[in-house]
Amino acid sequence: MTSGLVRGAVALGFAVAAATMATGSLAQQSENRVAANTDWSVFVEAKECWGVSAPKETVNTRDGKPVEVRRGQILLFVTYTSGEGKGVVSFSGGYPFADGSTVTLALDAASFDLFTDAEFAFAKPEDDAKIVEAMKSGASAVLTGKSGKGTSTKDTFSLLGFTASVTEAAKRCAG
Repeated sequence: MTSGLVRGAVALGFAVAAATMATGSLAQQSENRVAANTDWSVFVEAKECWGVSAPKETVNTRDGKPVEVRRGQILLFVTYTSGEGKGVVSFSGGYPFADGSTVTLALDAASFDLFTDAEFAFAKPEDDAKIVEAMKSGASAVLTGKSGKGTSTKDTFSLLGFTASVTEAAKRCAG
């Protein structure tokens, strides 16, 4: 039950982060942004701390052909809740995912399926720690998903600064 509450709190944290990161300048001026490490930032809000990044590259296709689509905030998160001690991996795709679909998170040597809920995707609780460790040693993370309208998306995130950011987020919410 606790992981369900944590994931619910993470979804709420998404709303705060998305509003905060709506533009680069807003993210830089945010009072709850506490650190920036290359391509990742750390935010603190109440009892939540998270590392977050926007993609370096986004490709949208339909029937194998590139298409222009309008998407909301595309963000990859690792969130820590005070007292929980474990990071929760999640992704905001910027669109409603197809019902019952999964998002694939591919790292250098590993791949994980994330379950979807509306515009968000979450790692299975048993995969969170494995994903965080794999991301610490990786160069990039590629997330592929499918929208409710049938558009396939591929978002590539740099992992430069990831380790410093999640270490900082975990430390700030350790107690």
